[in-house]
Amino acid sequence: VVAIGNPFGLGSTITAGIVSAKGRVIGAGPYDNFIQTDASINPGNSGGPLFNLDGEVIGVNTAIVAPSGGNVGIGFAIPINMAKSVMPQLKEKGKVIRGWLGVSIQVVTQEIKEKFGLKTEEGALVGEVTKGSPADKGRLKRGDVIISFDGKKVKAMKTLPAMVADTPVGKEVEIIVIRKGKEKRLTITVGELEEDTKMAATIPKIEEGFGLSVQELTPELAESLSLNGEKGVVVSGIKKGSRASEAGLQRGDLIQEIEHEPVENIDDFKRIMQESSSKKQILIVIKHRGHSRYVVLKREKK
Repeated sequence: VVAIGNPFGLGSTITAGIVSAKGRVIGAGPYDNFIQTDASINPGNSGGPLFNLDGEVIGVNTAIVAPSGGNVGIGFAIPINMAKSVMPQLKEKGKVIRGWLGVSIQVVTQEIKEKFGLKTEEGALVGEVTKGSPADKGRLKRGDVIISFDGKKVKAMKTLPAMVADTPVGKEVEIIVIRKGKEKRLTITVGELEEDTKMAATIPKIEEGFGLSVQELTPELAESLSLNGEKGVVVSGIKKGSRASEAGLQRGDLIQEIEHEPVENIDDFKRIMQESSSKKQILIVIKHRGHSRYVVLKREKK
């Protein structure tokens, strides 16, 4: 494959490599399905085409794994079929309208398969149903295993979000689930996934002492950040050069715990931070790209 871009401002740069893997999930969102390539991709390549040797565009260069800030031979591109599927909406409306069910789902593991008495590990297990959502109105329930959506087999959990997102809003679809060992057919009208509220615009500035602001984890935000089923508050803003920035916190990180106390909502966050106001540093647990870790936050000097 051949990648063309503008790395570090060097226009019309061409690099070559191979397709290392397909269907990669890198924690960029619920619709992850990237082409992995070892063609040299660097900052400035994003948006450039990835060609095959017949000159056909097969992907749009998007991301890299860069511990040192530069290329290490692991780059990612959005498959062209996925890009083409949203082009008409972008041209007509300037944004992408996605279908929405209102559920959080998880992988059917070997342990879950045995516990639920399932024959295979295919499908998506419903962990939570948002009240008042299309799934709720269609009587989808926690514990259901979705094995078919609109006539398409759900072979793996990660395939379902894209299936739902690509479904026209208002369309009635048949969903087949396994509930308590028996197949059940449901008819659900797909809703619209609302645009994520701009984080910083809706959230008051909180904890200036650490240089970060947070917001409530809504069902829509959880779905867009691949945090379905999680509890906590989301980092909505980081002040440049602040203690939070120095500690490596990023916008979109989920704060799950402060000073060994669980954080489930904004009220918990405010209360624990108030109780810890006399401390020069606090210990928090954050989830970043699917992995939880401890972070020590030092209070900024006044």
